[in-house]
Amino acid sequence: MASKILKAPDGKPSDVERIKAESNFLRGTLKEVMLDRLSSGIPDDDNRLMKFHGSYLQDDRDLRNEREKQKLEPAYQFMLRVRLPGGVATPEQWLVMDQVSDKYANGTLKITTRQTWQMHGILKWNMKNTIQEIHSTLLDTIAACGDVNRNVLCSANPYQSEIHSEVYEWAKQLSNDLLPKTRAYHEIWLDEEKVAGTPESDEVEPMYGPLYLPRKFKIGIAVPPLNDIDVFSQDLGFIAIVEKGKLVGFNVVIGGGMGSSHGDKATYPQLAKVIGFCTPEQLYEVSEKTITIQRDYGNRSVRKNARFKYTIDRLGLETVKEELESRLGWKLGEAKPYHFERNGDRYGWVKGIQGKWHFTLFIQNGRVADFPDYKLKTGLREIANIHKGEFRLTTNQNLIIANVSSRKKKEIDTLIQQYGLTDGKHYSALRRSSMACVALPTCGLAMAESERYLPELLDKVETILDENGLRDEEITIRMTGCPNGCARPGLGEIAFMGKAVGKYNMYLGAAFDGSRLNKMYRENIGEEEILNELRMLLSRYAKEREEGEHFGDFVIRAGIVKATTDGTNFHD
Repeated sequence: MASKILKAPDGKPSDVERIKAESNFLRGTLKEVMLDRLSSGIPDDDNRLMKFHGSYLQDDRDLRNEREKQKLEPAYQFMLRVRLPGGVATPEQWLVMDQVSDKYANGTLKITTRQTWQMHGILKWNMKNTIQEIHSTLLDTIAACGDVNRNVLCSANPYQSEIHSEVYEWAKQLSNDLLPKTRAYHEIWLDEEKVAGTPESDEVEPMYGPLYLPRKFKIGIAVPPLNDIDVFSQDLGFIAIVEKGKLVGFNVVIGGGMGSSHGDKATYPQLAKVIGFCTPEQLYEVSEKTITIQRDYGNRSVRKNARFKYTIDRLGLETVKEELESRLGWKLGEAKPYHFERNGDRYGWVKGIQGKWHFTLFIQNGRVADFPDYKLKTGLREIANIHKGEFRLTTNQNLIIANVSSRKKKEIDTLIQQYGLTDGKHYSALRRSSMACVALPTCGLAMAESERYLPELLDKVETILDENGLRDEEITIRMTGCPNGCARPGLGEIAFMGKAVGKYNMYLGAAFDGSRLNKMYRENIGEEEILNELRMLLSRYAKEREEGEHFGDFVIRAGIVKATTDGTNFHD
């Protein structure tokens, strides 16, 4: 039962709340409008609901002005995102995604920072076939977007220990258990008949209720010493605790999130905070009760302030912890010691447990495509045709060809060499530690380029690295086209956030292990200023750093930026 002490913010519910309330548990009129061929778009109300089904409507912004001049509607297309807990897929699933991207999308796959695939350029009349073909491999797109729990992340490190596979199974189970219960997805896309007399009541969604959550909710599980999932950026995070080689449970962290809005100090990135410990068997109950707190007390009036981090800041961390323990009926244990070393991926071949091999492939900004001089997509297709293990998508937008037997390793390595598939060793360590969101031309929120621009910028930065002997120095660098934080820019030792076309805010000073936010360094600067600043900063780092000192730590010690203290002063 909800506490009588706590309350949600006052205010008129946002229009999205009306849409959810009137949607008949996410059905709306999607079934009918997707059959309408008079327009390649759909009404805004239905587009809001599409997110819960793993998709939303976009248009090609490169063509927007020209189409407007010709009095044509925008070049509407759909983005579709798959639910892939822990980023683990079979070769058969990879092949279907490859085929579907050619058949219905723009011929490419994007590995996202939430450890799954998304595709762009799908036309309205191809959406149902696309989802059904994905479903044929036991994959779905349910809750990959929308005001629900999203794809559950898990450290993609199969060679580390047997603990990883155990943690992955918990992540997979958690993802399944936290799905919406409505059958809307199955009725609309998979032709499931609606059961007569199905009650339209809260019982349809015993956890989410008819209005679902105020905003999206993100969960991730990290396995120290690797913090590849950036556990402190999650609404709800779990840090695996291993004692004497056994998984004993998880430290619980709450209240992370990377999104903000330019010029709005009421919005900010924030790191999650550790509040206690739970056993593996308590994982679901902790997750469910935490979600219900956000359901009951999150801001349903102002969506910019609707994430769980704002709910915690408004109510107080200790108050939220007490409410959680009240709903659980038991207290969390004392948090246990842990240690993170890094939040990036390790590349190349590594031999893991039980004699299996794993190859981590560097994929720049996660874009799987055939380029004029690099047949990446074709090479991975050929590997999928012979691979008997798994593919593991990482939260750093890379790919692990996992669980390769010694016998198969030679065969796969031959294909790697044939297609020039790279572990990135010929690139700078900075490029291998880079991430970018999609941004233009498909993202409607983008204010500047990101994925299309960062490689070009890095070409020029690598010259500066070479001048200073820093080519092999790992420095995390991230770029987004807007402040919504999809590439987790707040946790880049160097980060750029789009402000306008060709202009970015520049941030410095995050921790290499993902435990400290960066801070604003320069505002609204273009490429010339960016390169001038980096030339000065990297030169100083090369000359003044201490042994083993990471770049983010150096800029703080040198007084270039101040360290964040409470995780909320990102814009100071």
